[in-house]
Amino acid sequence: MSELRQQILILHLAMPDLESSTVAWALYDGSLPESQRQMNTGDQQEPPYPSVLHAMRDGWFVIQLAALPVYLRGNEHESGHLPYEYVLERRVAVQ
Repeated sequence: MSELRQQILILHLAMPDLESSTVAWALYDGSLPESQRQMNTGDQQEPPYPSVLHAMRDGWFVIQLAALPVYLRGNEHESGHLPYEYVLERRVAVQ
């Protein structure tokens, strides 16, 4: 019998729409052995999925929707964190 392990995928989108383009991402894979390196920022040129909707169609479950940012008057053009972050998870079998 195989054991299930969790994978967490974090996708940052250009806009809050689930079909919007992925601009940044991170993958944390609990199914990998400790000796195998996890993906790091900048490891890949292309995102694992072009959007959250594409990831959902591949079996990922959305567990956190992005909260819309509140821009205070006069601070609309300040830079900061990426505002449209979605957290997804799925369980995969480990042999």
